[in-house]
Amino acid sequence: MNTSHAAPHAMRYWPLVLAATAMLMITMGVRQSMGLFVAPIGRSTGLTVAQISFALAIGQFVWGAVQPVFGAIADQRGPGRVLVAGGVLLAAGMVLAPALASEWGLLLTLGVLSAAGAGAGSFSILIGATAQHMPAEKRSMAAGVINAGGSFGQFLFAPLVQAVISAAGWAAAMWTLAVSALATLPLAWPLRRRAGDAVHVARAAAPGISLREQLRIAARDRSYWMLHLGFFTCGVHIAFLVTHLPGEIALCGLPASVSAVSLALIGLFNVGGSLAAGWLGQRFRMKTLLAAMYASRALLIAIYLVSPPTPLTFFLFSAGLGLTWLATVPPTAGLVGKLFGARYLGTLFGLTLLSHQLGGFFGAWVGGLVLERFGDYSWMWYADMALALIAAAANLPIREAAPMTMRAPAPQPEAT
Repeated sequence: MNTSHAAPHAMRYWPLVLAATAMLMITMGVRQSMGLFVAPIGRSTGLTVAQISFALAIGQFVWGAVQPVFGAIADQRGPGRVLVAGGVLLAAGMVLAPALASEWGLLLTLGVLSAAGAGAGSFSILIGATAQHMPAEKRSMAAGVINAGGSFGQFLFAPLVQAVISAAGWAAAMWTLAVSALATLPLAWPLRRRAGDAVHVARAAAPGISLREQLRIAARDRSYWMLHLGFFTCGVHIAFLVTHLPGEIALCGLPASVSAVSLALIGLFNVGGSLAAGWLGQRFRMKTLLAAMYASRALLIAIYLVSPPTPLTFFLFSAGLGLTWLATVPPTAGLVGKLFGARYLGTLFGLTLLSHQLGGFFGAWVGGLVLERFGDYSWMWYADMALALIAAAANLPIREAAPMTMRAPAPQPEAT
């Protein structure tokens, strides 16, 4: 190996990773704080929990639905314009939400505009933009670092949002998030595609494979569908908790500050969980890591349900959940890249995230329906446990090898 070229290459891609990490810190910090707005919006507008939850559920779906679309645009034309457009949409949704504080207004602002903007600056685009510049053995760790940025954003934003809501109201908190969203615009600059990047993109592509052909190959691959199933259940868990954990805490008679600290703890502990998942993904089978993380969620929920409803219980529960919260992203992205390569990772991982957010739609919406029907969230907790076990089982048969159609042809003997 020529070490004289290795160091400059490393110096080139790690700044990209840091820019992507900072951008995800903002977009995910904004998104993962939305649950703190449910009660304040309800008090000021008279909307029910189910109505507000439906708007946030639409946001969960839109966030996932736009990612394969934006991922395909970024794969074909570069991520720069996609990331800038996302920052503008995210800020617009936050600014307009207080002015359009009706059921349909929240569907437009929180369900469509801000969710689409956050999706344009989320995992599939950011991980795809960096993966094409990195050797395969480094992608899992890079994905872990980027993912940790999103978790750290939750740790930073949840207490800030709750403090602004308490001091100045939910509208002021929305405007604060809008200003934060605009900070993503300069971060798009180092992630833009430059003239010399064509070489790296060409090297990342499988010879002779177009996007349409790649999608056909992925659609026939059972392991890819197992990843979708596992990620769907992950979406149910995360959307239910980020939307309704503050409501669960309120039902226990605890103050809103416990909700803010709990969400912050999830983000803080997921920084370590994401980095650990990225590191372990370079050394162990990623499907085994995913199965273990999903199974641990079922165990944690079972322990929570038999524990007393005290602040300490919620803090410990949140810390435990945080270890696997979004730590599923690095091994999932790593498996997609391992199966199909990095060239169309933004599109293929974007489709996997769409499955995640289909689950997120049901997690956020059904959680509100269950609360209105039964008066508490018990049935959602039981469903979460069952889905966690299904996700763990779905990941075990995944094979960590490229499909035969993606492998390089065996060398032919020379004619004599």
